[in-house]
Formats: sequence, structure tokens, C-alpha cells
Amino acid sequence: MRFHVLLAVLWLTPATMLPAFGALPQPSSNCKRKCGQVDIPYPFGIGPDDSPDHCALPGFNLSCDDASLKPFYYNVEVQSISLLKGQARMFNQISSFCYNPKSQNMEPDTWQLNFTDTPYRISDTDNKFTVIGCRTLAYISDDEDKGKFMSGCVAMCRRGNVTTLTNGSCSGIGCCQTAIPEGLQYYKVRFDTNFNTLDIYNVSTCSYAVLMDRTNFTFQTSYVTSSEFNSTNRGRAPIVLDWAVGNETCEVAIKQDSYACVSTHSKCFNSSNGPGYICKCSEGFDGNPYLQDPEEGCRDIDECKDPNNYPCHGTCNNTEGGFQCFCPTGTRGNASSGPCVKVTTKEVRVAIGIFSTMFFGLIIFLGVVWTKQKRQIIRQDLIRKRDAYFRQHGGQLLIDMMKIENNISFKLYSREDIELATNNFDDKEVIGEGGQGTVFKGYNLDPGNDPVAIKRCKGFDKNRMTEFGQELLILSRVTHKNIVKLLGCSLHFEAPVLVYEFVPNKTLHHLIHLQDEASIRTLQIRLKIAAESADALAYLHTLNHPIFHGDVKSANILLGHDLSAKVSDFGCSLIRSAEENLQVVKGTMGYLDPEYLLNFELTEKSDVYSFGVVLLELLTRRKALSKEKETLVSVFKEASKEGNLWEVVDREIADQDNMELICQVAELAGQCLAMTGARRPTMSQVAVELRQIASTARQRTGELHGVSPLTLQGRPATDTSDGYTGEETTQYYSLKKKASMSIEFAR
Repeated sequence: MRFHVLLAVLWLTPATMLPAFGALPQPSSNCKRKCGQVDIPYPFGIGPDDSPDHCALPGFNLSCDDASLKPFYYNVEVQSISLLKGQARMFNQISSFCYNPKSQNMEPDTWQLNFTDTPYRISDTDNKFTVIGCRTLAYISDDEDKGKFMSGCVAMCRRGNVTTLTNGSCSGIGCCQTAIPEGLQYYKVRFDTNFNTLDIYNVSTCSYAVLMDRTNFTFQTSYVTSSEFNSTNRGRAPIVLDWAVGNETCEVAIKQDSYACVSTHSKCFNSSNGPGYICKCSEGFDGNPYLQDPEEGCRDIDECKDPNNYPCHGTCNNTEGGFQCFCPTGTRGNASSGPCVKVTTKEVRVAIGIFSTMFFGLIIFLGVVWTKQKRQIIRQDLIRKRDAYFRQHGGQLLIDMMKIENNISFKLYSREDIELATNNFDDKEVIGEGGQGTVFKGYNLDPGNDPVAIKRCKGFDKNRMTEFGQELLILSRVTHKNIVKLLGCSLHFEAPVLVYEFVPNKTLHHLIHLQDEASIRTLQIRLKIAAESADALAYLHTLNHPIFHGDVKSANILLGHDLSAKVSDFGCSLIRSAEENLQVVKGTMGYLDPEYLLNFELTEKSDVYSFGVVLLELLTRRKALSKEKETLVSVFKEASKEGNLWEVVDREIADQDNMELICQVAELAGQCLAMTGARRPTMSQVAVELRQIASTARQRTGELHGVSPLTLQGRPATDTSDGYTGEETTQYYSLKKKASMSIEFAR
């Protein structure tokens, strides 16, 4: 593997970024301010740090290649510099992952970009991580030793069919883009070897990945089937960098002798992308705010000489930092917005004055009447909208179906009930937010005043009103002690609002990976939760109208009283638009069924595979996808193959007494993780097996006594933000709108 460092950065401490003492030296007039066609304004400059001419501030030094007449920051070519925006455009190398017919292997050629301890930060608003390919998953991360950022993007062609590619569309089919966080100074690229072009190289030989300017990119289908994307700029793409002076805020820097905003009419602005600041000229001035020279620093703009940008239809008088525009003597009007007209006779002026007084009085009267009328219209409009939403969402159809149903506990809540319960959807009541919607903690809906979970869904398909009502009633009949109960809904909002029972404890993910107290994480407790979760999923699969969860994982298994399992996070997905549902991959990296990812067909065996990963988490206390992008499934299969399974089992439960039970669970997990769905057991078979194993564990250790939710260490027991939406790890991956599969969400 070839791995290149695009930028070799000098190690700069904050003290070397700007002089610690003494006023900033001003650059010499001998400094070169142009390299080819690129302007090099101060604080940038051509030459080394120790140049006696002080052509640049420390860290802003550039070089000019005499042969090409192009400026460089070390080995990175600079395209342009903007003092007003505090940005610089440079060229970034494109990483590639290509099939070599001679070696019959994939050959990666990856790059990393390092601006650590320099004035530069990669712009999070102007750049996106862009991936091109027909079958590729590329990762982006910062420094492994120091960084905390990791993400990824997947680009696919269904079964290698390039005819589905569309020019200008970068939504997951052949092209994928994902955002980056602010303050990023280091990035590198890595390709997932499980996604390669071995069997489609005759159609699409290479995959590409680069962090680049999103405004300078339009996807072309030829980028997938040829080397055009990589060869257009000699294997490079433009990238936008924010830069800033020093590491202090304006409030701190202005008190120091090294303050860089030295022009008389300059202002300081804190950097929006990390520490430091930039300087700008005050309104009405332009020039270089970093220079004291009045001829080159901030100079007054003569607005009267630029009527296109500063129109004046009368007499224009330039002032420092602005201008005056007025009508000459003998005329009247607003010279800034229209022509001046001659003043009329005295009698006409009096008549105009009387008319103006009456006119303004009428305007005031009409304004008062209009304000009252507008308030009334707003109230009526709200009522009409509420009723329209109710009809639009099939409210009457749902009422009619509820009349036919017997002994149904499903409730329809009014808009006022929901707004009162959530304090008008106050952000303080938010307990979770994910791909399906936002969850609020609500009160006063239950007769006993017990809290409930209120989920405001995203989106609604108007063409599925009848199906929507039927599906809600199906969900309301889902009555199982290990499934979060749907209590009711409100149809008086733009998108439906669902009301669920409130589960007071945290999630299985928290118990396995974040809980410090090992005494409530015994093998018996783990088997109890696994068996109850399997029962819940088996129940969903065996309904008259089977329900496939689609996103089974430890973060979607809530823990109620006595650590009882509560499967959650399904409901809003049934009411998403039909167009969206056809092209949405639902799930989480590390848990996704490989057969589902290839065919995009959700079956009950997809849930079985994901549940197999949950069993591995219970046995190993390892996450489904590690920081090194290694899946727990691959670790388990490798250990099983080499006979080292005992080495990956969690030390908390790895003792001689538990060996037989652990081996049984491991064998069951291996069956669930079969590559083809036909070879996997049903969820009912899994549940029966787990109940038998859990029963054996209880006979050996005795009955499990009750565990209070307060036993769980960490956040308060009533905080379930990582449960109802699976926000800790959940994401929807849309092949039309949002195909970036974030590895940060797959932790």
C-alpha cells in the first residue's frame, strides 16, 4: 500500500506563531507580492521565516516555483488567497483504489493532509469528503494518535449496473459526499478492502476519495467508468482552507503588542473555525487591514465614484467611511432611491401637507384594524391547518377503523394535548433525535400523570392514508412485555406524532459498553436480556402482518425495571414516503446483513443476522465496529476458525463454570451470522434456544433478584436519549439523498 503525506509541517508552538513581545514588524517594500497569476497579500509572503524583510507572519510563508510560476505551501500548490474571507484555496491529492489486471489485486494509493500547528484549518462549510466508485467504502479520519474524528462514505452501483448513474447526482449511486466537523487540521483516507472492483473492473476499474471544495464539483457518470476525475487536474482537486492569526480571541489579542489588526480602520473577528482571529477593514473602507501604511492599509472608499454599487440620484458627497446623498436646493425626494423633483408653489405645499396628515392618519387607523384582523386570520388559519392535517393524515379513516376494533386501547390526542405535554415542543424536553424523528419527554397525557415518550416523525406520504391507519392499528395491537408499547398518536401536525410508553432505564448498549458496575452485568443477566429480546423479535415476525425491525442493535434495546428488555425504534418508518422507502437502506454499520446490503431486500433473516451481532456484544463486550474499522463479526469468525474463541470472551464472564453456556451462545450466534439468510435459524428458534440456555444459567446461580434503575452508573436513570431513537449509533442511509454511512454513527 502506498501512503503519502501531502504536507510536511514544521512543529510550531503557540509562541512561534506570533512574537510574544514587541510590536509586529511591518513587511519591507522589497517583498514579492505576486507569483505568476496569484496575488500574495500580507500576512502571507514569499520567503523563509527568518527573512530580514519580514515578508510574512510566522506560519504564513510561501514559496514560488520559478519554473511553473506557482506558489506553494511546502508541497501544496496555492490557487488563491482571500483576506476578506480569511480563506485560501489549494490543491489536494486524490486517493485511489484500483484493480491491477497484472497482479490481479486491488492497489490503494492514499494520501493524508497535515496542517497540524499551522494557521490553516480545513473549512467545514466549503468542503465535503467526496467518494467516487461503483463499489467502494472510503473512510476519512484525523490523526489516529490524537484525533477523535472518523467518518465514511459509500458509493454503490446496484450489482455493478452503471446505467443507473446520473450526471449531477451525488446521492450514493456512484458518488457520495459527507460533511466534516469544524477545526479539522489533519485528514487521511483509507479504503475498505471488502468493497472492491475485483469482479467489475472491466466496467469500473478504480474508486476515488478526496476532501474537496463542494462548490467546485459536479458529478459526471464518466468519473466512475474512466480515470477522468483523477486525471483532470493531474490527480488533484481544489480544497478550501480557513486561516487565522495566532491562537487568541480578539478580546485577548487586542491587548497584546503582537496584535495584527494594525490598520487605522481595521476590525478584529474571531475565527469561526477554531482558535485565532482575522482582520477586516471597517465598513466604508477597503485594503489590507494587516498593514499600517495608509496607502496599502484600509483606505476610504469613494462611493461617489462607484454609482453602480452606491447609487445616488442627486448630489453625492463622500465622507470618511461613508457618503451623503441629498437632493439639491429647490428639489425634494429621496436621492438614494429615486430622482429629485422640483418644489411646488406655497399653496400646493399646504394642500400636500393637509393631505399628507390625513393620509398618515388613515394609514395608522388601517394599521390598527389590519393588526387585529391579522391576528384573527392567524387563529383561523391555525384551526384550518390543524383540521387539514387531520384529514390529510387520514384521521377520519382511522376513527372509522377504531370503531370497528374491539377493546382497543389506542388513543387519538389533540394538538393542544401534545403541545401541553411537551411544553410546546420545548428543546429542554428533547430526549433523543434520530433519522426517524425527534423524541420528547411528555407529561399529563396519562391518567396517572406518568411520563410518556412523544416522537414527532419526519415526513409523511399523502398517498398512503389508508395503509397508514391500518399500520398504526397493527402497531397498537403489538402487545408484548418486551416491546415498547405504542399508546396513541396525534394527526393535527404537519407530520404525525406518536406516543409511546416511557422506559425509565438506559439501553443494553450502555449496560455493555459504558456501565462501570460489573455486578449487574453477569452472564445470567446477559442471557435474560438476550432471551427476552429474542422473544420480542420472534413475536414481531410471527404476527398475522409480520413486522421486520430493520435496525436491531444494542442501542435499540431499552432496559426497564429489573433490567427487563424492551425492543424499541420502529413506528415512524412505516409512514415515510413511498418514494423514500424504496431507496433507503435502514440500519447501522457493523450490524447490517451483508445479503440485505447487496439486494436491498429486508427479510426476517436480516433481523436474525443483526441479533447475532448483539449476542457477540453480550459475549465479548466489544463494539460492533471498532475504531480501527474492524467488525466484531470478523473478529469472532477469525477466533472461531483458529480455535481462540476464549480469548475474545469478556473476562467478566470467562470462567470454567460458564464455559459450556458461553459455547452454546457462541454456536447460536455463529448460526445467526451465516452469510446467506436461508442458512440462518428463525427468530423463534433463536428465542427457544436462548430460553433454554438462560434457564440452565438460573438453575446454576439461583433466581435473579430485582435491580433498581438507579443501580446503573452514569447519567440519571430518567435520561433515555440513547434509547428511543438509537441516536448513539442509529442513522438512515439514503441512496437518493443521503448515502454517506458515517462510521462515527457505527461506534
